[in-house]
Order: sequence, then C-alpha cells, then structure tokens
Amino acid sequence: MKIVHIITRLIVGGAQENTLLTCEGLHARGHNVTLITGPTTGPEGQLVERARQGGYRVIEIESLQREINPLKDISAYKKLKQIIQELDPDIVHTHSAKGGILGRWAAYAFRIKTGSCCGRLEKFEQAQAKSHGKPKIVHTIHGLAFHPYESAFKNKLYIAAEKATSKRCDMILSVAQAMTDQALVVGIGRPEQYIKIFSGMETEDYLQKPSEEKLASIRQSYDIPNNHVVITSVARLFELKGHEYIIKSAKTIAKKYQNVIWLFVGDGILKDTFQKQINEAGLTKHFRFTGLVEPKEIGPILHASDILVHCSLREGLARALPQALLCGKPVISFDVDGAREVVINEESGYLIPPKDIPALIHAQEKLIEAPDKRQQYGQNGKSLCEKEFSHDLMVERIEQIYKSLI
Repeated sequence: MKIVHIITRLIVGGAQENTLLTCEGLHARGHNVTLITGPTTGPEGQLVERARQGGYRVIEIESLQREINPLKDISAYKKLKQIIQELDPDIVHTHSAKGGILGRWAAYAFRIKTGSCCGRLEKFEQAQAKSHGKPKIVHTIHGLAFHPYESAFKNKLYIAAEKATSKRCDMILSVAQAMTDQALVVGIGRPEQYIKIFSGMETEDYLQKPSEEKLASIRQSYDIPNNHVVITSVARLFELKGHEYIIKSAKTIAKKYQNVIWLFVGDGILKDTFQKQINEAGLTKHFRFTGLVEPKEIGPILHASDILVHCSLREGLARALPQALLCGKPVISFDVDGAREVVINEESGYLIPPKDIPALIHAQEKLIEAPDKRQQYGQNGKSLCEKEFSHDLMVERIEQIYKSLI
C-alpha cells in the first residue's frame, strides 16, 4: 500500500513516537510510506533525525505549524493537497490537532476531485456519502484539543472543527477508550468510526532490566544515593503536566522521609519556574532534573527508580504509565482520561483525584513505606502491559484496518 502519515511536528513526545513506530513498522512490512511533518523547534527535543534514518520518505512543510495562523495554515493546506496529489496514496493517516484537521481536509479534497462524484461545494456532503475512491482517510486521537482547562471559546472552536473534519474521515483510532467517549459525547464522529488501539512502544527497552552496575551508574550520575527512594516523573516541563503538585506534596513528605528524592525527567519552558519553587521551599536536596534524555534512556532511568508519579491534568493515555509498569514499577496518577485503563487502583498503583494534594501525599507515603507492595504492584502492571503495548501488535492492527478499508 502507498501510505502517507501527517503530523504537525516531531518533538520528543508520545504522539510522535507512536507515529514513527507506525511508519517504521509499515515500511518494514513492505509498504510505501511517506511521513509529512512541520518544522520541529523548542526545548522538548526532536525526532526528525530518527525519522530520516527510517528508510521511508520524510517531507517537511515549513508552514505546517502548531500555532493557529490563517496565512500559514492556508499555505500548509495547499501544500498538503499538492503532495497528496503527487503521491496518489491508498491511505492518508493523520495525527495531532493541526496536522489532523488540515491533513484530512486536504486528503478528502483530493478524493472528491478524483472520484466519480462532483466536487462542487454544494455537493460536498453528497460526495462524502457516495465517494468510494482513494485515499482512505484515518485519524488517530492521541489527545483532544478541547479540555476543561481551555477557554470556552477555544473549546467551541476546536469541537466545531473536529465535528466537521470527522465527516471527511473513514476511521478514527483512539489511544484510549476515554478519548472515544469524550469525542462522542460532544458529537465528533459516529461510534462505528472508532477503534481503540493502545499506543505501542518498543517494549523490549523497558522489559529488559539493566545490570546492577548500570543502575548504580544512573543514580550516581544524578547524585542519588543507593539507599534513597526515587520517585520519578517523566513529562515535559510544561503547563498542565502537574509538576507543581508534586512539589507541593514534597513539602510535607520530605519532612517525614529524608531518604526520598524526586527525579524530573524531561525539559521544557517551565524548568526555571519549578526550580525556583523548589529552592524557595527549601527542597533543593530532594529534587533532581535530568534535562532532555534520549528516548532509549527512559527505560533504564525507570529501572533505577522506585515509583513513577504522573500528575498531568490532561492526557490521551500517558506513555509514561505503561513504560513504568513494563519496568515493574508501581505508578501513582491523577485519574484523568485514559489513566484508569492501565493503572488498576491498589493493584498496579494508585489513582487519585486531580489536584488532590493530600491524596497525592498519602499515595506516595504508602509506597515509600512498603517495598514489597512496590514490587507486587509493579509486577501486576507488567503482566497487564507486556502484550497490549507492543509496537508490533499496534502496527499489525493498523495494517489490518488499512486493508479492510481498501
């Protein structure tokens, strides 16, 4: 099959890793794959080089950018249409909000133009219903653009755009059932359009425990004594990722447990803000920042940790949760979006209400005090995630969906 994937940017993130693994897997299965992306900038890191070394074609569109900009958005839309026309793919698969909207409209415009039905605007809905040509259009929801922490105006705008765009789409994949449910509640798409496919990952990077020497070296590199309990967070240092709640909880926990260190893995625009909060609270000796790390190093860092805490206020399904569980580590997460689909309360960790600092403190203290419980919860989670989050399984399911559409 000739397959085109479209994503807004290739920063280090869950949606981007998912997309690259899909492109690599489809290419390995003999399909003709092209990945279209916008420019990648910012402190989050980039995956562009990995994409370019994947053996498939990578095209960058300068005007395809995350921020809303009518002139650049129109330019990106026209460029997408041009590339899709040149490639004449069987499948166009879009990711992320901006890439998803512009990509689906561009692919559908080409399908209408080349199909048997009239492509005039007044016939657009009729053409949507009748056209059986190509490309078939698939979209993955990694996370929804609308959420309780966004303004009402922007939420209405995002929902209206997604409603209209879902009509120009054959299939919608969601990384968690929660994403499907939330989209359907506001009228985006039809139930039969949706299929849940967990976001696959290179599970071997997490299942394989490094040597004791390697684990000791990781702790030493961040000045962490071997007898300390390490509570790790893997997330961009960005708004709504919840690091401030971890810092607030540490004010209480650090007074009771001197041998606890919190490790923030990742980088972002709020690093200085969080460091200032930590310094002002007198918690400097209890916190470490890794800065940007290569995705391949996440697994070893989690193995060198004892607990994962994830306090994001909005996610599709945070990859850090199954990653930690695959490493046999218990997790504590705010009960948002798809978290409960992998975190089984009091079996693989603790689900707590968002922003609930006392509950966050209590959950961490229970795991700090109980090494046996940490081990048992981690093993329970490992058994749950080992098969379901295999990238090979994800690619196989996606390939079967493509074939069924064609």
